[in-house]
Amino acid sequence: MTKSSPHPVDVHVGARIRTLRKLRKLSQSKLGDQIGLTFQQIQKYEHGANRVGASRLHELSHILDVPVSYFFDDMPEELQEVTRSPAPYSPPKNDPYHSADVRELLLAFHSITDTKKRRAITDMAKSLSKPKVTV
Repeated sequence: MTKSSPHPVDVHVGARIRTLRKLRKLSQSKLGDQIGLTFQQIQKYEHGANRVGASRLHELSHILDVPVSYFFDDMPEELQEVTRSPAPYSPPKNDPYHSADVRELLLAFHSITDTKKRRAITDMAKSLSKPKVTV
């Protein structure tokens, strides 16, 4: 895959759009009209030349009456391997928002349902912090 060639997943999703459009006996123009696109844009989606955004894929799933997952069904195993991340994300070691005490505080805070108590705790934390924190 080069920079100018379409990503294989985009080609797969586009082929699924084309197959379903034809099964529904819709022209590219008719499908485009239903979601506010030109037939050329539908054509680009179907060939994988342009990526289909998440919100557009959601619209297409409603118009074509399938779940969004349909567009990724039957993806060849080699494409699934291409899309897997080599390693899970791990935050930088010095990131204060991912420390154990911050997670513990957030879990405890999240379990408080009383709005007034949450506000009081937020105010107390801000008054104790250095430098002063604004939220």
